[in-house]
Amino acid sequence: MWSGHPCPLPTRPPIARLCYYRRMSTSTTEPAGSAQHADRSQERKEPTYVFSEKSVAEKSEGARRFLDTRARLNANVDKADNFLVKRFYNIDHNTYLEGALPAKTKELMGLVASACLRCDDCVFYHAIQAYRLGATQSEQQESLNVALVVGGSIVIPHLRRVYELLEELYT
Repeated sequence: MWSGHPCPLPTRPPIARLCYYRRMSTSTTEPAGSAQHADRSQERKEPTYVFSEKSVAEKSEGARRFLDTRARLNANVDKADNFLVKRFYNIDHNTYLEGALPAKTKELMGLVASACLRCDDCVFYHAIQAYRLGATQSEQQESLNVALVVGGSIVIPHLRRVYELLEELYT
Protein backbone atom coordinates (compact mmCIF):
# COMPACT_ATOMS: atom_id res chain seq x y z
CA MET A 1 0.00 0.00 0.00
CA TRP A 2 1.31 3.45 -0.90
CA SER A 3 2.07 5.42 2.24
CA GLY A 4 2.39 8.97 1.01
CA HIS A 5 4.40 11.39 -1.10
CA PRO A 6 7.78 9.99 -2.24
CA CYS A 7 9.61 13.19 -1.32
CA PRO A 8 9.59 14.43 2.26
CA LEU A 9 7.46 17.54 2.48
CA PRO A 10 8.90 20.47 4.43
CA THR A 11 7.17 21.38 7.63
CA ARG A 12 5.57 24.78 7.67
CA PRO A 13 6.03 27.29 10.45
CA PRO A 14 2.91 28.03 12.48
CA ILE A 15 0.64 30.61 10.88
CA ALA A 16 0.37 33.90 12.74
CA ARG A 17 -3.17 34.80 13.68
CA LEU A 18 -4.03 38.17 12.17
CA CYS A 19 -6.99 40.41 12.78
CA TYR A 20 -8.64 41.60 9.57
CA TYR A 21 -11.40 43.64 11.13
CA ARG A 22 -9.36 46.80 10.76
CA ARG A 23 -7.85 48.13 7.59
CA MET A 24 -4.31 46.84 7.23
CA SER A 25 -1.42 49.24 7.58
CA THR A 26 0.02 50.44 4.30
CA SER A 27 3.58 50.62 5.59
CA THR A 28 5.93 47.69 5.95
CA THR A 29 7.45 46.69 9.26
CA GLU A 30 10.70 45.18 7.93
CA PRO A 31 13.60 45.68 10.37
CA ALA A 32 15.82 48.60 9.41
CA GLY A 33 18.92 46.38 9.19
CA SER A 34 17.35 44.06 6.64
CA ALA A 35 18.90 43.83 3.19
CA GLN A 36 15.45 44.19 1.64
CA HIS A 37 14.46 47.12 3.83
CA ALA A 38 15.54 49.78 1.32
CA ASP A 39 13.23 48.37 -1.36
CA ARG A 40 10.23 47.64 0.88
CA SER A 41 10.24 50.55 3.29
CA GLN A 42 8.50 52.93 0.88
CA GLU A 43 5.23 54.10 2.34
CA ARG A 44 2.25 52.92 0.31
CA LYS A 45 -0.50 55.44 -0.16
CA GLU A 46 -3.79 56.01 -1.90
CA PRO A 47 -3.32 56.98 -5.55
CA THR A 48 -4.16 60.45 -6.81
CA TYR A 49 -6.87 60.22 -9.44
CA VAL A 50 -6.98 62.59 -12.40
CA PHE A 51 -10.69 61.87 -12.96
CA SER A 52 -13.48 60.99 -10.53
CA GLU A 53 -15.81 58.04 -11.10
CA LYS A 54 -18.59 60.57 -11.63
CA SER A 55 -16.74 62.35 -14.43
CA VAL A 56 -15.94 59.00 -16.08
CA ALA A 57 -19.61 57.99 -15.90
CA GLU A 58 -20.63 61.32 -17.45
CA LYS A 59 -18.13 60.88 -20.29
CA SER A 60 -18.91 57.27 -21.20
CA GLU A 61 -22.25 55.46 -21.29
CA GLY A 62 -20.46 52.11 -21.18
CA ALA A 63 -18.51 53.17 -18.09
CA ARG A 64 -21.67 54.50 -16.44
CA ARG A 65 -23.52 51.21 -16.97
CA PHE A 66 -20.54 49.25 -15.66
CA LEU A 67 -20.03 51.44 -12.58
CA ASP A 68 -23.76 51.48 -11.73
CA THR A 69 -24.03 47.70 -12.05
CA ARG A 70 -20.84 47.17 -10.04
CA ALA A 71 -22.08 49.43 -7.23
CA ARG A 72 -25.46 47.65 -7.13
CA LEU A 73 -23.91 44.17 -7.07
CA ASN A 74 -21.27 45.18 -4.50
CA ALA A 75 -24.07 46.36 -2.22
CA ASN A 76 -25.49 42.82 -2.32
CA VAL A 77 -22.09 41.38 -1.42
CA ASP A 78 -21.66 43.92 1.38
CA LYS A 79 -25.05 42.95 2.86
CA ALA A 80 -23.80 39.37 3.26
CA ASP A 81 -21.13 40.68 5.65
CA ASN A 82 -18.78 37.82 4.68
CA PHE A 83 -15.52 37.87 6.63
CA LEU A 84 -13.46 36.11 3.92
CA VAL A 85 -14.77 38.38 1.17
CA LYS A 86 -13.81 41.40 3.29
CA ARG A 87 -10.31 39.96 3.71
CA PHE A 88 -9.96 39.50 -0.04
CA TYR A 89 -11.26 43.01 -0.76
CA ASN A 90 -8.69 44.36 1.70
CA ILE A 91 -5.84 42.54 -0.07
CA ASP A 92 -7.11 43.76 -3.44
CA HIS A 93 -7.34 47.36 -2.21
CA ASN A 94 -3.84 47.32 -0.72
CA THR A 95 -2.34 45.73 -3.84
CA TYR A 96 -3.26 48.70 -6.02
CA LEU A 97 -1.92 51.42 -3.70
CA GLU A 98 1.01 53.57 -4.78
CA GLY A 99 4.25 51.79 -3.88
CA ALA A 100 7.42 50.71 -5.62
CA LEU A 101 5.25 50.52 -8.73
CA PRO A 102 2.95 53.44 -9.50
CA ALA A 103 -0.76 52.69 -9.19
CA LYS A 104 -1.23 53.43 -12.91
CA THR A 105 1.29 50.72 -13.80
CA LYS A 106 -0.46 48.27 -11.51
CA GLU A 107 -3.81 49.02 -13.15
CA LEU A 108 -2.31 48.45 -16.59
CA MET A 109 -0.91 45.14 -15.32
CA GLY A 110 -4.40 44.32 -14.02
CA LEU A 111 -5.79 45.17 -17.46
CA VAL A 112 -3.40 42.72 -19.13
CA ALA A 113 -4.10 39.93 -16.65
CA SER A 114 -7.86 40.49 -16.87
CA ALA A 115 -7.86 40.36 -20.67
CA CYS A 116 -5.81 37.14 -20.58
CA LEU A 117 -8.25 35.68 -18.03
CA ARG A 118 -11.13 36.83 -20.27
CA CYS A 119 -13.03 38.69 -17.55
CA ASP A 120 -14.94 41.58 -19.13
CA ASP A 121 -15.91 43.08 -15.76
CA CYS A 122 -12.26 43.04 -14.70
CA VAL A 123 -11.10 44.45 -18.05
CA PHE A 124 -13.59 47.32 -17.79
CA TYR A 125 -12.67 47.98 -14.16
CA HIS A 126 -8.93 48.18 -14.83
CA ALA A 127 -9.37 50.22 -18.03
CA ILE A 128 -11.50 52.74 -16.12
CA GLN A 129 -9.09 52.85 -13.18
CA ALA A 130 -6.09 53.30 -15.50
CA TYR A 131 -7.96 56.13 -17.26
CA ARG A 132 -8.77 57.75 -13.90
CA LEU A 133 -5.07 57.59 -13.00
CA GLY A 134 -4.04 59.36 -16.20
CA ALA A 135 -3.08 56.48 -18.49
CA THR A 136 -3.15 57.51 -22.12
CA GLN A 137 -5.12 55.67 -24.77
CA SER A 138 -1.80 54.54 -26.29
CA GLU A 139 -0.66 53.10 -22.94
CA GLN A 140 -3.89 51.16 -22.61
CA GLN A 141 -3.76 49.89 -26.18
CA GLU A 142 -0.11 48.84 -25.82
CA SER A 143 -1.00 47.00 -22.62
CA LEU A 144 -3.79 45.24 -24.49
CA ASN A 145 -1.26 44.27 -27.18
CA VAL A 146 0.70 42.45 -24.45
CA ALA A 147 -2.52 40.71 -23.40
CA LEU A 148 -3.16 39.62 -26.97
CA VAL A 149 0.32 38.13 -27.33
CA VAL A 150 0.19 36.41 -23.95
CA GLY A 151 -3.45 35.31 -24.10
CA GLY A 152 -3.75 34.59 -27.81
CA SER A 153 -6.65 35.14 -30.18
CA ILE A 154 -9.22 34.23 -27.50
CA VAL A 155 -8.57 37.73 -26.11
CA ILE A 156 -9.90 39.43 -29.29
CA PRO A 157 -13.61 39.52 -28.30
CA HIS A 158 -12.61 41.27 -25.07
CA LEU A 159 -10.44 43.70 -27.02
CA ARG A 160 -13.44 44.66 -29.13
CA ARG A 161 -15.50 45.57 -26.09
CA VAL A 162 -12.77 47.45 -24.23
CA TYR A 163 -11.76 49.35 -27.40
CA GLU A 164 -15.35 50.61 -27.55
CA LEU A 165 -15.05 51.80 -23.95
CA LEU A 166 -11.68 53.43 -24.64
CA GLU A 167 -13.13 55.22 -27.67
CA GLU A 168 -15.82 56.73 -25.44
CA LEU A 169 -13.35 57.70 -22.73
CA TYR A 170 -10.69 59.29 -24.92
CA THR A 171 -12.83 61.21 -27.44
